[in-house]
Amino acid sequence: MKNFILSFAIMSLFISCDVLQNLPSEVLTNQQIASGLKEALNNGITKQVTNLAVTDGFYKNELVKILLPTELQKIDKTLRKIGLGNLADEGLKVLNRAAEDAVGEAIPIFVDAIKGMSFNDAKNILMGNQDAATTYLTQATSNALYQKFNPIIQNSFQKVGADQIWKNIITKYNTIPFVNQVNPNLTDYVTNEALTGVFKMVAKEELNIRTKIASRTSDLLKKVFKLQDKF
Repeated sequence: MKNFILSFAIMSLFISCDVLQNLPSEVLTNQQIASGLKEALNNGITKQVTNLAVTDGFYKNELVKILLPTELQKIDKTLRKIGLGNLADEGLKVLNRAAEDAVGEAIPIFVDAIKGMSFNDAKNILMGNQDAATTYLTQATSNALYQKFNPIIQNSFQKVGADQIWKNIITKYNTIPFVNQVNPNLTDYVTNEALTGVFKMVAKEELNIRTKIASRTSDLLKKVFKLQDKF
């Protein structure tokens, strides 16, 4: 029995030494870890989401460009066949313009979600999957973002003339013989596509910070994500 206890003690000592060797050389406080995560998320929002809130931020970004919903793709093809390609192009462009108009409203909502993050949230994000921060923000902000985006996109449709353009497009299409008439809810569609685009860009920046040391633009970010690199 004594030999067993002695052997167990020796094993425990070796295990403890191994764990200590793998701990980060610089111990960070809970506050520093949480602050680092919040800085990383703010970087993602400022750098990526802000880029969407400009002319062609959606329209010329192939990662997030809003394409036509399924029921309108047949309109696009039909219009091009009958020589109305310019009208089809304009219809696609104004959908993206509406998203660009709305997306600037995302930043304050994201900031509130980040401020409300607990240390446990931050720790789970840091040691979680490569999209853990994006997942957290999606769950924390999607409803609020939809409620904010939807009326702005509706107003934007009116401002940029999208509502009239699409009314003309759909009216023109519905007068073509033997086609099934359509009347999609474009406001809802563009709102959801805009949200998808926002979270794609946040995820892109999160992956950069997690995997590219050069993307860790402050000493705090370098120290915090060094913890992640250990695992």
